[in-house]
Amino acid sequence: MRFKDRKAAGQFLAQKLEAYANRQDVLVLALPRGGVPVAFEIVKALNVPLDVFVVRKLGVPSQKELAMGAIASGGVRILNEEIVCEEKISVKDIDRVTETEQKELERRERLYRSDRPIPVLCGRTIILVDDGLATGATMYAAILALQKHQPAEIVLGVPVSSPQACHKFEVLVDKTICLATPSPFYSVGFWYENFPQTTDGEVCDLLEVSRSMEF
Repeated sequence: MRFKDRKAAGQFLAQKLEAYANRQDVLVLALPRGGVPVAFEIVKALNVPLDVFVVRKLGVPSQKELAMGAIASGGVRILNEEIVCEEKISVKDIDRVTETEQKELERRERLYRSDRPIPVLCGRTIILVDDGLATGATMYAAILALQKHQPAEIVLGVPVSSPQACHKFEVLVDKTICLATPSPFYSVGFWYENFPQTTDGEVCDLLEVSRSMEF
């Protein structure tokens, strides 16, 4: 199964989340940037609000696409100790990458949220959305950070995931909805016919449109 694009993936995902439609306690949180266009289709279909939860991958210095961990809003940092040991990454290098990504995390929060505070998360049902999971490092950081806010329920929704990542999250959240868990997995982008990088402008535009909707 390959999705045409993130919009189509979000529409398929929304069908599996119909039970959460029109509920005042529900909030969809997207992991920017790629999760936002997926989540936008969900909030349109379910008639629930949208916001973002900013997470940044910590890439291995010599191989930036390989995640050695991630950081999220709320001061959460998680590390993949196996990769850190295999790649012989020093504490100094980890701290340097963390500092760089922390600045980008803060920049995105300012850009996407402006002066608006983080919405109330305590006691709410949170649907956490991304465009896909490979290692799941960024989603893991997001879940740990989100749990600090004591939501009533965390629902993980992704169009596609590696089987290993999907299985890992089943024990961390209240409900997991992965439309496809292909094996071999290859990459998230492999399962989309059209998978351009989502821009900051697109994220801001979709958030602005979502805020104008009546819930």
